[in-house]
Amino acid sequence: MSGSSSGAIPGSAPATPEAPPVLAEVVRSGFVEGRHRGALVALEADGSVAFALGDVTRPVFPRSSTKPAQAAAALRAGLDLDGELLALAAASHSGEPFHLDGVRKILAGAGLDPSALHTPPQPPLGERAYEDYLRSGGRPDPLVMNCSGKHAAWLAACVANGWDTETYLDPVHPLQQLVLRTIEELADERIAHLGVDGCGAPVPAVSLTGLARLFRSMVVACTGTPQQRVASAMRAHPEYVAGTGRVDTLLMRGVPGLVAKMGAEAVQGIALADGRALAFKVEDGSVRTLGPIVARALRRMGVDAAVLDEIAEVELTGGGRPVGAVRAAF
Repeated sequence: MSGSSSGAIPGSAPATPEAPPVLAEVVRSGFVEGRHRGALVALEADGSVAFALGDVTRPVFPRSSTKPAQAAAALRAGLDLDGELLALAAASHSGEPFHLDGVRKILAGAGLDPSALHTPPQPPLGERAYEDYLRSGGRPDPLVMNCSGKHAAWLAACVANGWDTETYLDPVHPLQQLVLRTIEELADERIAHLGVDGCGAPVPAVSLTGLARLFRSMVVACTGTPQQRVASAMRAHPEYVAGTGRVDTLLMRGVPGLVAKMGAEAVQGIALADGRALAFKVEDGSVRTLGPIVARALRRMGVDAAVLDEIAEVELTGGGRPVGAVRAAF
């Protein structure tokens, strides 16, 4: 793993008159009032580039899109999880009751309780779960934070190895070193920079092409390998990966064999059962664009599924009635 020693902010775009391509646009009353720019790459089943928009070689922080690889690293470390609890280890969960029960089970299996989590206290990520949680008198809590499943799995892996559980987020911790090596291996490139994610974990910068390769590696892996086990758990239990009504859940329910994981700041990684893969990032971090961009890109890749109609546009309202939409623009 390497870091940047230049004076510029690592990953920052050079000053150039050429702007990134528009991936989505905001259309209200027939008028384009906003545009969301970014970069996107799609891979063929053999790993070659099928098509690309924008600079897909510049490093980005994939944020939670790397969680499937982070979960695979925990399995490599000896974590004993399968089924919905393994899917939860790769999750940005909505904070619904079944998510929180699952995190407690992972911790209890390692002889721990939620006090071991180093996630920052947050309310539920899902809108419905957030409203229900507040109505019940809930307050921001480390258990409820959307990354708590990943952290619980990491803590369980530490216990299995006798590693320190207080410093499990330190980049030099044996667990984090294994996580970073796993990401480099699956992305087939060196990490360009290392930062701190919203949950406090190390976040590595890789290119979008590398992120697409990482997702492809999840579905072409041999049976029984850590990455194949994670992919199978995610496909079988997509509600545990995201939550009720979330785009990742809908995609994995609606397209057989698909694996999907979004990340903060509008990053998305996807792999299809045949090894084709997709990764993109929206420059301004607008997560409302994810569904429309995914739907358009998958259609360009030849995918035909009813769920794509469901996520292809995000409705805009005016005066309580539909007046426009956020939609793909490529």
